[in-house]
Amino acid sequence: MAEFALPKNSKISGRTRKHKAPADAKRVRSFKIYRYDPETGENPRYDTYELDLDQTGPMVLDALLKIKNEVDSTLTFRRSCREGICGSCSMNIDGKNGLACTTAIEDIKGEVRITPLPHMDVIKDLVPDFTHFYAQYASIKPWLQTVTPEPAAKERLQSPEERSKLDGLYECILCACCSTSCPSYWWNSDKFLGPAILLQAYRWLADSRDEMTGERLDELEDPFRLYRCHTIMNCANVCPKGLSPARAIAEIKKMEVERQL
Repeated sequence: MAEFALPKNSKISGRTRKHKAPADAKRVRSFKIYRYDPETGENPRYDTYELDLDQTGPMVLDALLKIKNEVDSTLTFRRSCREGICGSCSMNIDGKNGLACTTAIEDIKGEVRITPLPHMDVIKDLVPDFTHFYAQYASIKPWLQTVTPEPAAKERLQSPEERSKLDGLYECILCACCSTSCPSYWWNSDKFLGPAILLQAYRWLADSRDEMTGERLDELEDPFRLYRCHTIMNCANVCPKGLSPARAIAEIKKMEVERQL
């Protein structure tokens, strides 16, 4: 489990603000939520909201929407699909990175503590800054690269066996849960690509249609970009899609060695 660490620009003040549930509420749960608004000049804080679960949906995202729509409209977070597909609502929930839309409130014991993804600059409240993360993603050229002419009137084909090699890779939704739970990424995010980006890199290395394998491996052959992975396995433990970035990284290292033999 990846414990929450304060984002780089954060210093939480001791003050908390409480919003209580109605007196006649039967099933009340407290939600302790990280709040930060750079425009106010105030230190980050925690606000505590009490909700009646009988009047709230079953997922953490339902609770956040309930708070924003009916209790405190200033609460800011990302969300979109509600189905665990887009990765927008990634955050740290009860000390573990995950998606708010697929995390059931009932699975959390006691107070529900919600904070931004660890070790990322915070734009506002639960919204982290993904600028550097997306720049790293762009750096691996995440698209099919070829040198041979495109086949006339048909797609570039691959066998079922070749296609199966992409299972466990293409499902990545770039939610950054894995990278922001990785201590090596916390320490070296300026140089180490991190679990999510390396899994994406291997997705193209494993694709039989891509013809730039050597060039891709050349770009990854670096003491920091690839080899800062120490197989701590936090990435696999928190992935909401059940993927294993650590395995993908190991496969890249294997390819780097094999091409030297």
